[in-house]
Amino acid sequence: MPIKGKCWSCKMRRVWLLLLPFLFLGAFPSVFSKNVTSRPAAVNVGGVLVFDSTIGRVAKIAIEQAVKDVNSNSSILPGTELVLKMQNTNCSGFFGMIEVLQFMKNDVVAILGPQSSVVAHITGLVASELHVPMLSFAATDPTLSYLEFPYFLRTTQSDLNQMSAVAELVDFYGWKEVTAIYLDDDYGRNAVSALNDKLAERRCKISYKVGIQPGPVERGEIMDILVKVALMESRVIVLHVTPESGFEVFSIARYLAMMGNGYVWIATDWLSSVLDSASPLPSETMNSLQGVLVLRQHTAESDKKRAFASRWNRLTRGSPGLNSYGLYAYDSVWLVAHALEAFFEQGGVLSFSNDSRIKSIESGGLHLEEMSFFDSGPLLLKNILQTNFVGLTGPFHFNSDRCLIHPAYDIINVVGTGVRRIGYWSNYTGLSTLPPEQLYERAPNRSSQQLYSVIWPGETLSKPRGWVFPNNGKQLRIGVPDRASFRQFVSKVRGTDNMFKGFCIDVFAAAVNLLPYAVPYQFVPFGNGHENPSYTDLVNSIATGFFDAAVGDIAITTNRTKIVDFTQPYVASGLVVVAPFRKMNTGAWAFLRPFTPQMWIVTGAFFLAIGIVIWILEHRTNDEFRGSPRQQVMTILWREHRKHSWSGCANYMAICRSDNQLKLHCKFDFNPHSAAAIFAY
Repeated sequence: MPIKGKCWSCKMRRVWLLLLPFLFLGAFPSVFSKNVTSRPAAVNVGGVLVFDSTIGRVAKIAIEQAVKDVNSNSSILPGTELVLKMQNTNCSGFFGMIEVLQFMKNDVVAILGPQSSVVAHITGLVASELHVPMLSFAATDPTLSYLEFPYFLRTTQSDLNQMSAVAELVDFYGWKEVTAIYLDDDYGRNAVSALNDKLAERRCKISYKVGIQPGPVERGEIMDILVKVALMESRVIVLHVTPESGFEVFSIARYLAMMGNGYVWIATDWLSSVLDSASPLPSETMNSLQGVLVLRQHTAESDKKRAFASRWNRLTRGSPGLNSYGLYAYDSVWLVAHALEAFFEQGGVLSFSNDSRIKSIESGGLHLEEMSFFDSGPLLLKNILQTNFVGLTGPFHFNSDRCLIHPAYDIINVVGTGVRRIGYWSNYTGLSTLPPEQLYERAPNRSSQQLYSVIWPGETLSKPRGWVFPNNGKQLRIGVPDRASFRQFVSKVRGTDNMFKGFCIDVFAAAVNLLPYAVPYQFVPFGNGHENPSYTDLVNSIATGFFDAAVGDIAITTNRTKIVDFTQPYVASGLVVVAPFRKMNTGAWAFLRPFTPQMWIVTGAFFLAIGIVIWILEHRTNDEFRGSPRQQVMTILWREHRKHSWSGCANYMAICRSDNQLKLHCKFDFNPHSAAAIFAY
């Protein structure tokens, strides 16, 4: 019995030794993992917003409502509550980074945000290292590529698509150059770079661009910028800034008379977000926006969207109003919910662990070691990319480039106290007056692009030219030959250096006066005035750039046309015969008009003289010239007719072709046989 008891105790000790590791893991799970479960009671989702911004105010409410809708819906994440943890941040890259790093301590499975493209560049790297998917509904910088930031997902439209719409709009109205005013940070610089590329595809360009520093800007700095813009050639201005600086630009532009006739202002979706969420704006502000073209992210009309808009108005009483960024923020929450549901159905577990690499860094008071590494981040990211559902904005799905499918924009025109939509843009068919949803069912066709009429700045329906001759541009140098002869065409006015007169100068001045815009120029003499200069050298001076153009009696030759362009000739050289033209009646006897009485007398005299010569030569040997004198005269006339009928016909045709008065009436066929028959009769 003692031996048996001892063996029993040994066996029990071995069992406890085997169970001890499992009991240790159950009692202290945080040593190896902070949370391990297949269907947790709660899942943390973070939100990084700028609460006091136009987009942040709307997005905050939209995200909160989306979380409530997900938690109240039993068909998705049953038994699991979506817990939202928000962090108020700002658009500064440094402070935004610090706030996001502190936010990473909360063991979130996904982050909604950040709102700023500048912050997204920094925090995207952090999210990629910690394997936490980051879904931004407002960072539109096109350089935020998934190749560099694999865990960054843009749940809104990229500025690459927006700048494609701007470029196509510029090309649609026939403008070739634009001026770009942008915010001088990642958001503005990269968007303008994309605009330049898209314009180049349509043989257009940015002729002048200027950046506005982020943050508060003094009024004097913006005025200096707009004064420089007003001196430029282009009158098409693309404004890609923030609402704070954008409204100041429009206010000063109105003060400088840059919101009148001839100007074109195209504002990106920063303005439409304000118009949608803060309408109605003060009358003074709306007066500064008259005629502006604005882009707005297009969201498909649906019963779900209308129901949510009605619910939004009851919740907020219209302040703030719902804009497109709020709709994308709402759908971003549902995207996370659908991805989590698929994640749990696949047996995924939420586990967070501390990265040993962070622990090895002496972070001082930053406590970087508290940031958690999401172990199942790759699986959740995969499910997010594969999620496909219909949200408030329409079909919500990513393509192979991790961008939302069917990018589209509304094109609106600020008129009076509101806006009017003049059409749509989509990457499928370009510009159209039909909603993109109707065009997706058809074959793509960019040949019939159209928009409704626009009320341009200055309250005009006439499309602005889009450019003027710059006030700070150099005058055109017009080369003028200083001739010694034929001074009626061009000659220098005595006592002056660059004043000329003459027929060529009068033609040039008349052509310039017909232009609807001013063209400053100056005449530059070419030659010494004592001898005629070489016109070939004058033409070569235009080709080399010494002269911008030349005016004078310059002959158009083959060699000269190979290096310069000529106008239509307005002086013809050579001999010119001017003959009066009188319309005459035509008839059966029109062929007798060339034969004047003098012509008949001369023809008859030659006829008789030649006949007498023939009689003298042939009457001795030819039996036909026998008989009475009357019979011999008839024979002479008959022989004369037979010998000269062909030559007479030829003379007749020559007369018809050379006579200027009858050249329109000689219409019969010049066949010798038919002509001879006509002449014989």
